[in-house]
Amino acid sequence: MKPKVLVVHGALGAATQMEPIARALGSLSVVENVELAGHGTSAAGDDDFDMTAFAHQLHVRAQRTRHTNDIAPVIFGYSMGGYAALALESSYPGTFSGIVTLGSKFAWTPELALRESSRLNAHVIAEKIPKFAKTLEERHVGAGGWETVLERTAALLMHLGDAPLLTRGSLGQIRANVCIAVGEKDDTVSADESRVYASYIPNATSRVIADAPHPIERVPVDAIVELVRCVMQPRVS
Repeated sequence: MKPKVLVVHGALGAATQMEPIARALGSLSVVENVELAGHGTSAAGDDDFDMTAFAHQLHVRAQRTRHTNDIAPVIFGYSMGGYAALALESSYPGTFSGIVTLGSKFAWTPELALRESSRLNAHVIAEKIPKFAKTLEERHVGAGGWETVLERTAALLMHLGDAPLLTRGSLGQIRANVCIAVGEKDDTVSADESRVYASYIPNATSRVIADAPHPIERVPVDAIVELVRCVMQPRVS
């Protein structure tokens, strides 16, 4: 029996954004497209919208899957979703049999968090990038409004800058097969950063997807399928 594959979106994302990837991964196994609380059509209180809460939500999904077929699932996490998956596995090793992250930022500092959160101003986005504002409005119809999602995400980033969950020590606790991937043209996280943090995980590799930028919609789906296929293979001891 093959492990189930969980798919989880990134910051400002939702399950609908990940549907093409979920469909493609259906060629490998049964897939569950996870939507984190406070995104898309999923309402949430403030206590449900932080990285620890997101990791807990993934834990619930993983445990439910484990009870169904007694095999730890594989997870593909984009950006923030990958961070949450690794945070969970570092606290509860064995939750996942394989983890693929794409475009996940690891080296958070207060200064970086302040810079990134300052970009999440709804008034500025509506004025300067109206098409993006419309996309967010349509994407988060059930999450209390796109402005609320922006505010909560900014607060999450600030907290992450003050107290990162993923450190060299915590990553060293992970035992799953892990692939830390990044697009060659990603302007959010560098290949060097991804390689460094992958080196902290005992069973991890790092991969660079040629010509791919950060936005998930512009990453070749077949490249993601291949990454997930690789972590589903049995380890060679």
